[in-house]
Amino acid sequence: MFTKEDLLNINSRKELLELAKKKKIKLNKAINRAKYEDELRLLQMELAHLQNHIEKQQMRVAILFEGRDAAGKGGSIKRFVEHLNPHTSGVVALTKPTVVEKGQWYFQRYIEVLPNRGEIKFFDRSWYNRAVVEPVMGFCTPAQYKTFMAQVPNFEHMLYEDGIHIIKFWFDITKDEQKLRFDGRKNNPLKEWKFSPVDQKSQELWEENTKYKEKMFTNTHTAFCPWIIVETNDKFTARVESLRHVLSQFEYEGKGKSGANLHTDPNVVYRYFRKSKNLEL
Repeated sequence: MFTKEDLLNINSRKELLELAKKKKIKLNKAINRAKYEDELRLLQMELAHLQNHIEKQQMRVAILFEGRDAAGKGGSIKRFVEHLNPHTSGVVALTKPTVVEKGQWYFQRYIEVLPNRGEIKFFDRSWYNRAVVEPVMGFCTPAQYKTFMAQVPNFEHMLYEDGIHIIKFWFDITKDEQKLRFDGRKNNPLKEWKFSPVDQKSQELWEENTKYKEKMFTNTHTAFCPWIIVETNDKFTARVESLRHVLSQFEYEGKGKSGANLHTDPNVVYRYFRKSKNLEL
């Protein structure tokens, strides 16, 4: 362990590394975390510029975060909105539908929370609940699922034609990594609330989820509204790479002035295509 005197006598990074080696202290984790936090800060500065652009140009932007349970959707959204102006941004995380909502057109309650002009909205799960979670868990009928799958491309095309920018993320994770994260939640009193009955079924129903996920990609990946896959076994990398992807989709005043690296890693973030490598296999 470093002493106060040790740190006062260090004048360079090289001396710090040599002292750490001498004392058998591993710094890689701390150094990588510091690099991540610096990188994240720069990207968040860029996102603030983008938000100003969205507000000035009266654009409407909706970013959908879908994926396996524990894939890091909530953590990434938190980093997206952390320093944004809450008056022109927001997180949408709808609870299960009410009795009244169950009698409405399925998309109706999502239409009511779409971004207004000058706004950017982040959806912590979206209408795509009906593509995977609901049929797997038995929360919708086969007929409701079939209707949804037939309607969703047209629904999204109408949003696209009306000028709403939609980015659809699928956060990918391996079965083993998901189990590790579930175990971490169950054993942490501060994260127990994240572990739901649906989560408990995720490992058991892994293959069934995969089947419906692939059907969703095949039927809803379009030129005007493509699926963007984010590999999330490394959640820190997933956060910065998903931020980079969003920034790469727009031109805005001051872009790149923060010094942030705005080039996405194609091994981490990429468009879905039917013969792509699959992290889950």
